[in-house]
Parts: sequence; structure tokens; C-alpha cells
Amino acid sequence: MLSTSQRRHGAGPGRVRSAGFSLLEMVVAVAILALALGTLYQAASGATRNVRADEKYAYAVELARSLLASNARVPREGVSASGETAGGFNWQVSTRQVELERSALASASLHAIEVAVSWRDGSRSREVVLNSVVEGGQR
Repeated sequence: MLSTSQRRHGAGPGRVRSAGFSLLEMVVAVAILALALGTLYQAASGATRNVRADEKYAYAVELARSLLASNARVPREGVSASGETAGGFNWQVSTRQVELERSALASASLHAIEVAVSWRDGSRSREVVLNSVVEGGQR
């Protein structure tokens, strides 16, 4: 005759059954957990990298727009300037005079301006370039 505890656990005469998980089941469960956590970690670090790259790009665009605004009117001989910010952004402003046909605008002076901002993003080199036309000094 089986005791109450043997009937409850399904053990018969000569059989012993444990009530927990086997070692193989535990190893499989830990492996699945490790894969899931690894995937979550990669997704979170990728999102963080993307946010950091977007912030740098936005800063470079604003720096280029600021340089363009500060050179809205250039001297007749043009501008050629460059520099570097504390954050490692290199910038360059250059202009060239636009030749106009003889007309009512012949006394005006226009310059094509190019503002370039470049920076390193890990192993990659990134750059933002803005082009426009600005007023130059009188002829």
C-alpha cells in the first residue's frame, strides 16, 4: 500500500520522483533568459547611439545656420574663415563673388556662401553643408 505522500507525487513502490525542475530544464531557462536580455541590451544601446548621433547632427545644423546668419552681409572681398568648437566640430565659411550682367543690379554685389561643419562620430566622419547667396559690400 502507498503512503499519502507517495500517492500525491505519483511514486509507486521502487520509484522516487522529485517535485522540482531538472538541471536540463534550468539550463534551457537560463539560456533563454540570457538571449532575451542580450537582445534588450543591444536594442537599448542602439537607441542611445542613435539619439547621440541625432543630437550631434542637430548641433551641427544649428552651428551652420548661426554662421550663415552672422555672415548675411560680407565685405566686397569676401570671407574665408574656419575654426573649431570646444565639442570638436570643425567649421568653414567661404564666399565667392557672383558676377551679374549689366543691369539695374550691376551696382549690387552678391556672394555665393558655403558653410561647412564637420565632426567625427565614432569611426565615421560627418558633414553638414549649407549654401546660399548673401549681399556683399558696394563696388
